[in-house]
Amino acid sequence: MKYQIFGKNIEITDAISSTVQKKLARMDKYFKDTDNINCRVVCSVHSSIQKVEATIFLPKVTLRAEVRDKDLYNAIDKAIDKLEDQMRKLKTRASNSRTIKLGEELALNTIRELEEEEKEEEVVVRTKSYDLEPMSIDDAITRMEALGHTFFLYLDEDDHRISVVYERKDGGYGVIEAENPIK
Repeated sequence: MKYQIFGKNIEITDAISSTVQKKLARMDKYFKDTDNINCRVVCSVHSSIQKVEATIFLPKVTLRAEVRDKDLYNAIDKAIDKLEDQMRKLKTRASNSRTIKLGEELALNTIRELEEEEKEEEVVVRTKSYDLEPMSIDDAITRMEALGHTFFLYLDEDDHRISVVYERKDGGYGVIEAENPIK
């Protein structure tokens, strides 16, 4: 794996860097070709809370974990555990689906079997459809807050692209826009 380790409000020491690389090396067994896999870890400090964001970029999927803890090393451990949980879920999806070709980049046979309580298949519980109305981002935020949701799908009135506005964990809002406009 190729590692990128960054710090925000914290200096990444050799000890932190080697710990992150050692812990992420546990993930190597899940991939067939580790030379083409990039991993980015961002360690940050906000008052007394340590935050670790770990992202593994694969050709067809991205794995991401974000953990906050009082101790940086505990946060690193928890982030790696979350990434391993995501790998188990991917194994289940890849083995149950003919459309997802994750097996090409993952060594699925090395991923641990799911625990009995985790074997329940994920099922779509509800499907909702509605017409997208052109609106400004301010109108979308107002509607999202009125509904009490953490995200809202809308059609941007300026560029006619499907967009999603969402509440960020660290405060404020984010917007995800589709690259291709509606024709």
